[in-house]
Amino acid sequence: MNSILKYPITTKIPVKETFFKTTVIDNYRWLEDDRSKETENWVKAENEVTFDYLSKIPYRAQLKERLSELWNYEKIGTPFIEGDYTYFYKNDGLQNQYVVYRKKGNGAEEIFLDPNTFSDDATSSLGDLSFSKDGKTVAYAISEGGSDWRKIMIMDAESKTIKEDTLVDVKFSGISWFKNEGFYYSSYDKPEGSELSAKTDQHKLYYHKLGTSQKEDTIVFGDKPSEKHRYVGGGVSEDNNYLMITASISTSGNKLIYKDLSKPNSSLITILDHTESDTYPIENVGSKMYLVTNLGAPNKKVVTVDVANPTPENWKDFIPETENVLSLNSGAGYFFATYMVDAVSKVLQYDFEGKLIREVILPGVGSAEGFGGKTKATALYFSFTNYSTPGSSYKFNPEDGTYESYWKPAIAFNSDAYASKQIFYTSKDGTKVPMMITHKKGVELNGENPTILYGYGGFNISLTPSFSIANAVWMEQGGIYAVANLRGGGEYGKKWHDAGTQLKKQNVFDDFIAAAEYLIKENYTSSHYLAIRGGSNGGLLVGATMTQRPHLIKVALPAVGVLDMLRYHTFTAGAGWAHDYGTANDSKEMFDYLNGYSPVHNIKKGVKYPATLITTGDHDDRVVPAHSFKFAAELQEKQSGDNPTLIRIETNAGHGAGTPVAKTIEQYADIFGFTLFNMGFDQLPNPLKKKIKS
Repeated sequence: MNSILKYPITTKIPVKETFFKTTVIDNYRWLEDDRSKETENWVKAENEVTFDYLSKIPYRAQLKERLSELWNYEKIGTPFIEGDYTYFYKNDGLQNQYVVYRKKGNGAEEIFLDPNTFSDDATSSLGDLSFSKDGKTVAYAISEGGSDWRKIMIMDAESKTIKEDTLVDVKFSGISWFKNEGFYYSSYDKPEGSELSAKTDQHKLYYHKLGTSQKEDTIVFGDKPSEKHRYVGGGVSEDNNYLMITASISTSGNKLIYKDLSKPNSSLITILDHTESDTYPIENVGSKMYLVTNLGAPNKKVVTVDVANPTPENWKDFIPETENVLSLNSGAGYFFATYMVDAVSKVLQYDFEGKLIREVILPGVGSAEGFGGKTKATALYFSFTNYSTPGSSYKFNPEDGTYESYWKPAIAFNSDAYASKQIFYTSKDGTKVPMMITHKKGVELNGENPTILYGYGGFNISLTPSFSIANAVWMEQGGIYAVANLRGGGEYGKKWHDAGTQLKKQNVFDDFIAAAEYLIKENYTSSHYLAIRGGSNGGLLVGATMTQRPHLIKVALPAVGVLDMLRYHTFTAGAGWAHDYGTANDSKEMFDYLNGYSPVHNIKKGVKYPATLITTGDHDDRVVPAHSFKFAAELQEKQSGDNPTLIRIETNAGHGAGTPVAKTIEQYADIFGFTLFNMGFDQLPNPLKKKIKS
């Protein structure tokens, strides 16, 4: 089937650009115009080839059916209390979007907000949901077609009727209420040109007073043209006394400013005037602030300070830094310090005086999230999961440390039949890197197991154990699922993150390559049965790995990838990623480095690249689809041999958040079907039958 693929002809219109006396030719820059008829026609033609190919995979429908079967169980989120009601998210099974329910006391539950009604095709989704302090008014954000641009609706929570005009053109924003009077939110000015691809780089914090129009909203921070911040956020303390503002020029590091809301017309006071650390408030008692910071503490610590003298020289250690990375929540008058110990959760409970109350013994080895709530809460909730255990939630008593099951999924998946094992392998420079490998118990390590190796490696993001319905279906078929905790992530704090940034980015790719080599060396799999997968920054990881080591793997699955490293910073909020990547304009050294690994620029004619299925969404305005379009065009032109090079472009979809369940199931059926088919498997279910390959 592969040998008869005929790709659409992608016209070359060379655009020359010079960086430090080096000329780079971009033949497919015209694909960056997401509003042109030519790009629209190209997308349509590529999808026709891709879906024709996928339709001929003999077990594609079976995979979709099994994914639908396993997905079809009731899912309930942990509850939260607002006003007189307890609210929670629930999905009956295959609903495209989670529905918000509520109940009063022991009364019957009712639907409060159903995002499935927002649009006919369920491609509009619910973003932030925030209640006024008395719980009587709610503001909620809606994304349409997967875009990061949002609109905010304001509703009377009791009657469920819309109160006033919709706020529009809101992006990368929370919603934080001041008393019951109004709320703070963030956005950019609407860019010139395409709202899905044009650069946005001056974020502003606004205050919306109820009963007024959006054009009357006050700019609180971010309106100085001489001082641009790409990410600005504002949060009001629980006691309504303080507005805490974070301001960043990149995805790492922030300034910290506060405003005393108890004093009319108070000015903004700077706590931290540089972006060399990640510092944010977690709680206050009167004028005493509790801050989480990695300033001088790469693994983070908690400090206290009085707002009268809030700058770093006055900070006092409250929970000191340890050898493990800290994240913090507060609720019921306690702090809950969650530590990552080799990417696995450990939770310690402290009181507001810094006394260790207890370690919370978790239900198993995996990832715990939650323990947050209002100061006067009498019960808190947390969730627990790992790679083979579906997420469950628990009701926690903060006074005695006991907890009981709140909700467990009734899913047709036998977790006991699967095993996860954490190993440490050695990367190219000798660094020890952890990897979690999950599969059915009793799998024979014969080098012939279909294996997906997943990674991310960037932006201080940690990959911790969590259950995935899609990965469960993969493992049911005899597949192995491996996750490598690469440098660039946050698993071991700021040093681990920084070791995978800018001129050290190759460390991330080397870590991933070494993970693949380990799986092959230990006979979990072989190059013929190995696929690599990652999304966004992980899409870059896959693109760089497959261009640097094309013969190491059989299948490459880059999703919504950052693939043009010379131009990523010119689209939407991409310039904010410079802390991790650097830009081609920074210096000749930085340009040469980026040009040396940029996936779009390192595809060579005549090389046999892995079977590749690129996935993206036409409404992705975070990593614009032009990255994937140009990568696909280059691969299709230069690929040698008969491995297919396809791009699957989801229409009316964005970077991933809010994607309808039906679309997600179809996408996974296609990804797994493509992967197994190109490994030579000709039928399902497990045990997989192999074709005889010449």
